[in-house]
Amino acid sequence: MANFDFLKGIVEYKVFADAAIEAERVFHSSPSMCAIGCRKALELAVKWVYTADSSMIMPYKDNLQSLLHAKSFKEELPESLWRELQPIVKMGNLAVHSDAKILPRTAIISLQALFNFIEWIDYCYGYNYVERTFDENIIPKTIVPVDVKKIKEQESLIAQNAQQIENLYLEIEKLSKQLSSAKSEHVLMRSLPKVPETESETRRYIIDVDLKLMGWNFDGPNKNVFEEFKVSNPYVPGGSNLSVDYVLMGRDGKPLALIEAKKTSRNINDGKTQALAYANALEREYGQRPIIFLSNGYETHMWDDLEWNMRRVSSVYGVSDLERLIVRRKLDKPILSTIPINDDISARYYQKEAIRAVCQNLENKVRRSLLVMATGTGKTRTSVSLVDVLSRSNQVTNVLFLADRIALVSQAKDAFREHLPSASLCNLCEVKMIKMLE
Repeated sequence: MANFDFLKGIVEYKVFADAAIEAERVFHSSPSMCAIGCRKALELAVKWVYTADSSMIMPYKDNLQSLLHAKSFKEELPESLWRELQPIVKMGNLAVHSDAKILPRTAIISLQALFNFIEWIDYCYGYNYVERTFDENIIPKTIVPVDVKKIKEQESLIAQNAQQIENLYLEIEKLSKQLSSAKSEHVLMRSLPKVPETESETRRYIIDVDLKLMGWNFDGPNKNVFEEFKVSNPYVPGGSNLSVDYVLMGRDGKPLALIEAKKTSRNINDGKTQALAYANALEREYGQRPIIFLSNGYETHMWDDLEWNMRRVSSVYGVSDLERLIVRRKLDKPILSTIPINDDISARYYQKEAIRAVCQNLENKVRRSLLVMATGTGKTRTSVSLVDVLSRSNQVTNVLFLADRIALVSQAKDAFREHLPSASLCNLCEVKMIKMLE
């Protein structure tokens, strides 16, 4: 009996059961297609939760990432379980959108995370729940034919009729009140199997997927990722006893970044001292100080200790982004307080004070500032003027301006065009509309 076979015959889980069973069935035939199947099964299962549970608030967009990050959903899951779901999405995307090879060990991570999530669903809403744990030894070993091209095109292992899927969700919606009520009792009476801490080797596979998604190459003529990279320890004469988890090389053969991988259970900051030693050694050997990334597989922090304080990021950066950061270090960046504010854009005293306050924050390595300004006081002009100051001081190259209404985005673009005529502008709302019309 395979891991997901318990789903057979449970009518309430029909909408995602077949996808999960099939993902496991093709594992030995194609780990890459297994990863695609896991992502699809996860999407169907997450939407099932939103349909079944009246406490879940649907976000404004119903794509998988929006559903996973919605507050009502994220807070409902154990944190360790929620973290496991991101690798499923990343591995599925990598398998669909690239020719990168998904290793069997990597596909196992997706299968196990999917199993843990579905086990949580059964724990919360199932009528005949029993505690189960994933066992990779019972994955079917049968080799089945796999149509890779078709699977990639439909981003799913099995062809699914949209109307049938919709009908299944409608049936679950009718049971929503009953399922939500049962959940309140179940979580008090039942226990959920504890998810074991991710092994060090497994974390490395997750980091590998992140790197591949960002275009890094682990082998071949364009290889630019080096694992367990040896560097000399300056405190040990003639010694070569420092081993960096990952070193990411630039096109000039110099290190752009290093990654220090840590246990999931440890604070991400625990690797700072070690990473600094690696950065010092690499700088000493190559004449270029790399940017530091600290990661436990589920959480990543970036630290350019020559420029900014450490901060959390969504993933390791790609080659071009890291090269730009390295180049920016060498640019002449005058003190922000010495850059004159253009009176033609913002001449009012309080606008200038706001701009200077933000600049002072940036000088003090504080990346976030909040300006609260009343209607009619020139918020957009102040924003344009601030961008002008930061651009002329070589602090920024790209700026994203957000607004909560399309009309305000259009107005802002007009303001930027008027006051910064040399800037290259793009209204992303207009681009999206064009794509929809096409």
